Order: sequence, then structure tokens, then C-alpha cells
Amino acid sequence: MSNRLAGPLADPAADAGHPPDHPQRVGFFTDTSVCIGCKACEVACKEWNMLPEDGIALLGHSYDNTGALSSSTWRHVAFVEQRVSDTKAPVDLGMPTIGTPGRLDPSTARTVGEGNGADSGALRWLMSSDVCKHCTHAACLDVCPTGALFRSEFGTVVVQDDVCNGCGYCVSACPYGVIDIRPDNGGAFKCTMCYDRLGDGLEPACAKACPTDSIQFGPLDELRERARARVETLREAGVDTARLYGEDPGDGVGGDGAFFLLLDEPEIYGLPPDPVVTTRDIPSMWAHAAVAALTVAGAIAASFLGRRR
Repeated sequence: MSNRLAGPLADPAADAGHPPDHPQRVGFFTDTSVCIGCKACEVACKEWNMLPEDGIALLGHSYDNTGALSSSTWRHVAFVEQRVSDTKAPVDLGMPTIGTPGRLDPSTARTVGEGNGADSGALRWLMSSDVCKHCTHAACLDVCPTGALFRSEFGTVVVQDDVCNGCGYCVSACPYGVIDIRPDNGGAFKCTMCYDRLGDGLEPACAKACPTDSIQFGPLDELRERARARVETLREAGVDTARLYGEDPGDGVGGDGAFFLLLDEPEIYGLPPDPVVTTRDIPSMWAHAAVAALTVAGAIAASFLGRRR
């Protein structure tokens, strides 16, 4: 590779030094169109990885009382409530329901048509289980001074908490805001894609526990093909807002190892619309700094030579 910090990269594990016979790259495909918000993935993740509980905090964000990914929450199920307007009809995914919300009449701010009653309000929920993206170009790994973060043979990014010195460089480097420092011991923590389970041929706990296959685990190339087919199916069914997020190897992070099918703009789910690996411009920054330093040195040398004359 001419530039390991950015751009498409076919084999991150080989680029990290793993032998050619390493396992194929694996990842997550999260299909939010079939997420029911059960939080089984959150519970399974905490149980398997023995993560501390977060306490009961009523945040007032629908049924989302986790809030965000953190050092003790490596899977976060977001509940996004949206008021439906005439220009954004509710998406019917064929899931069991009490009734389809009606359209919102903007002149009266009341629900009309089918629904659960005129006073029920026209709302829809968008649910999505967020996780570390295991980027192809992982800035957290690039900036770690102790080697606590490493690229596994499966192409995932793993934190060794016993090597972490708590400097926090990875926290500010992550374009997704995934990594967090645990207050009680000062170490950085995030999803490992159940690295210990992968070594035994098992799928990650969250994917194993998901009852609707919203979280799908497998070889990354196969997941990308499956995801594209799913988007086409949804669009043929009239869900024009269906889109993939993080599957493109040509994006700002070289493609994610954990990508998503969304039913609205990424910002609605709390995801950055155009993430870029924060270490991408380091070579050009150092080059500019070197030119500046040489310019200053040349100016100083010229000044001394002028005084001698």
C-alpha cells in the first residue's frame, strides 16, 4: 500500500502483518428495517463480556434509557421517534402492529385516515442497534501509543485493556465517538466483536441473541452483497428511503466492518453523514510542517550569512 491511512484496502489483516492464510474478514450487517427494539443484543453483549450495568436512568428519550455507546455499553439500541407528515408516510414493513398511524394534517395538527384514533398522533419509530464500526482505516489504532489497540486476524479492531494507559487519544480520534474511558480504572473500552468467541468458531453474542436477524454476522463481502439485495427488495416494495451506510470501501474510512441499512438520513440515527478517518491527513501535515521548518531554517541561515558580510 502506498498510503495505509486512507483509501480502499482489500485486506486490513494482511496489511497489519497477519500471514496470507489468515481467516477471511468478518463483520456485522445491521438491518434496521427489522429491528424491534427488544434490546436482546445489549443484554447478550453485557452478559458475555461481563460489562458493568449502567443503572436505571430515565432519560426521556422514548424507550432508550441507555443513551449512547460507552465504555460499559458496547451495543446501543436507539429509539428514534418521528412525527409523520404528508411528505413522509409511515413505512409499512409488514411487522405485527396494533394499527398503522394515519397521516398528519398540517393545517389541524391532527391525525386523519387509518390509525389508532384521531388523537393518537402520527408517529413512527426508527430502531437501530449501534456498535463499533471496526473501520478499515481505524484512527483509534493509528494513534494508540502503547499498542493496546490491534488489528485481529479477522480484520476487527480490538482493545487490550491491560496494555491501555488511559491516554484517551483513541477517544478523540474515532470519527464515530465509539470509544470511551471507564472512570473506575481509566482504561479505554469498546466492542471487540467478541474476539474470544471468533477464535472458537462462534458468532458474536449480540448476533446470536437477535430474534429477527436484524444483526447479521458473517464474511464481510457476503454481507455487503446480501445488504444490497435487501435494499433493492425494500425499494421495490416502495420504501424509497432505504439506504446502506458504511458498506462502501471508497468512503472516508475505507468501509466499515459493521455497516447498516437505514430508513432515513444517518443524522437521524445519530451517525455522522460523511465520516473520515481522522489520521488521513497526517502525511501531508508532516510534509507541510517539514517545509515550514526548512523555510525557517533557511531564513535564519540567510540572516546570519547577511550579518557576516
